[in-house]
Amino acid sequence: MTDFLALAQTGVQQLSAYVPGKPVDELARELNLDPANIIKLASNENPLGASPKSLAAIQKELAELTRYPDGNGFNLKTLLARQCRVELSQVTLGNGSNDILELVARAYLAPGLNAVFSEHAFAVYPLVVQAVNAGARVIPAKDWGHDLPAMLAAIDDKTRVVFIANPNNPTGTWFGPQALEEFLKAVPESVLVVLDEAYIEYASGGELPDGLDYLADYPNLLVSRTFSKAYGLAALRVGYALSSPVVADVLNRVRQPFNVNSLALAAACAALGDTDYLARSRELNTAGMQQLENGFRDLGLEWIPSKGNFIAVDVGREAGPVFQGLLREGVIVRPVAGYGMPNHLRVTIGLPRENSRFLDALRAVLARG
Repeated sequence: MTDFLALAQTGVQQLSAYVPGKPVDELARELNLDPANIIKLASNENPLGASPKSLAAIQKELAELTRYPDGNGFNLKTLLARQCRVELSQVTLGNGSNDILELVARAYLAPGLNAVFSEHAFAVYPLVVQAVNAGARVIPAKDWGHDLPAMLAAIDDKTRVVFIANPNNPTGTWFGPQALEEFLKAVPESVLVVLDEAYIEYASGGELPDGLDYLADYPNLLVSRTFSKAYGLAALRVGYALSSPVVADVLNRVRQPFNVNSLALAAACAALGDTDYLARSRELNTAGMQQLENGFRDLGLEWIPSKGNFIAVDVGREAGPVFQGLLREGVIVRPVAGYGMPNHLRVTIGLPRENSRFLDALRAVLARG
């Protein structure tokens, strides 16, 4: 019998499939639990649910399901260009921001070339790099976050892409404007810097730089963002990139013609106009982060300060059994041993009652030893 795994590209043969957060229905089946009594704080989803304006836009669009979506996403790109202070030619739409990352790898990486990214960085970076048989230069983290000077030093004449996330998933760590400016100034012009800002909408104050402020000065910068987090549209899979027109043109050459569906396009357009929803998302996240930090402090646990809508807590032991214990309590969080963090659990900020339920379950599981 033909071994079709052996016929696959070398990088693909060595890949392991991305493991998402456990779905509620799957846990209910496995442990015979009532789905209504399960809470999921594993995938950094917005606990508010989608914006009412997005839901109304989806309802209106349902009558056109027999039609292909606008392959150019003109309406959404126009709104994004206006809001982000760029030209229409600088916007690329993706089936989630993961799609943007894959487009970058397909367009700019190949065998013999390499990408640089940090230890404890988003799992999709190594996946898209390995899938095209390119090399990966994984730089040790500093205080759980990006060591930008070390990443800069790792760039060589075969480097085509650097992936940096601010804030980083799953650690929640971040770097400031000065660090980003110094990094961008020093990166060779031939290296594309992908600044992943999937959680940037949760930022407040001036602690995090806005990647959009640097686009005009750095043609080798690409800013990647998503509607899956603060905008509450994870199921619809819509993200976008902002870059120079030349880079956007390259990405659009490898982009699937209808990679963002009509419902997603309509919902994203509506979400951009719902500033009240975005403000409530931020407020809920800020309060929930404080609630979890207070709970960890009461439990005597350490955590990594985070600027995302999640927080990584050190449970003081191997986290796998704690994760399993929480599952039996009907609470789904995310183990991150695969990110080199065997003692940590990543917990999404939920509604106040969900945060309380998680903390109570964590206390009970830890007490059982």
